[in-house]
Amino acid sequence: MPSGYYSHSLQQMTQVSGMASSPQSHSHAPKSSLNLMKTKTNFCGETRRLTSSSVNPFAKMMLVASSGLNLSPIRKCSLAPVAPVEAVLFDIDGTMIDSDSIHFRAFQQLLLEVGYNGGVPITEEFYVKDVCGKHNDVLGPYLFPDWDVRKSRQFLDKKEALFKKLAVKEMKMVDGLDRMFKWIKSRGLKHAAVTNAPRPSADFLLSMTGLGDFFGTVVIGIEWGRPKPFPDPYLKGLELLRVSHRRAFVFEDSIAGIKAGVAAGMPVVGVALRNPPELLLEAGAAFTIKDYNDPKLWVALAEVDKITADAKMTVAAA
Repeated sequence: MPSGYYSHSLQQMTQVSGMASSPQSHSHAPKSSLNLMKTKTNFCGETRRLTSSSVNPFAKMMLVASSGLNLSPIRKCSLAPVAPVEAVLFDIDGTMIDSDSIHFRAFQQLLLEVGYNGGVPITEEFYVKDVCGKHNDVLGPYLFPDWDVRKSRQFLDKKEALFKKLAVKEMKMVDGLDRMFKWIKSRGLKHAAVTNAPRPSADFLLSMTGLGDFFGTVVIGIEWGRPKPFPDPYLKGLELLRVSHRRAFVFEDSIAGIKAGVAAGMPVVGVALRNPPELLLEAGAAFTIKDYNDPKLWVALAEVDKITADAKMTVAAA
């Protein structure tokens, strides 16, 4: 992974009960005199478990020693490290198009038909963690380790066909995407769509939504080496745009996609349209948004604009 001060992962914080760690469940854990249970704060819209501000420094020190909690400040939602920005890269499914629920239903229906998981329908949690964002060449052996390549591909082709049938009636754009596109165009930024979807599926989505008119550069992960979560697709996108990873950022909705963007050296904004924000943060997202109208995003973009304007003034004054 290319080094960079913006490549990072956010450490999850856990509930603490008492001054010593215990394997007991929280329901049976002794109550703490420090009153630390379920204390929360909201930082840039990301809800985190933190210790109470009323805890004195010595108590905090003891808490860290006994629980392993990291009490360092949480980084704010920012894209400043890559300003002035030159390019923005987008995933397609679930990031620009609200399609993940359709993919989920298609998988759930067809997996049930073949008796997957003992005939018990897969859950949305399983889909998010184990299916979403994976390329079909990876997904086939993962779901069906006992099947040959031909059989698993036939299943996945059938799934793609069912998805298209459902998507024609139900597919829609993520709220605020047009606003984001206007921001990009008004600043003359380069842009690309980078996806793990097979070429026919990607072409279908871009054509159905009109996104193909906006994206002159479309990267199909498997066509350029390893698919997400490897960085190859995003590195290829940067190469085609002729932009450094130090001047670009990514929008992604899946764990695999976020890991790919981070591994390519770029900050990733997690689009938590369907997937839980905490999972996207664990994967390395800089911060999450619910859609492109999210105030957090526009605060971050305003900061980028200010840094860019200041840089231009500095150059002009030199």
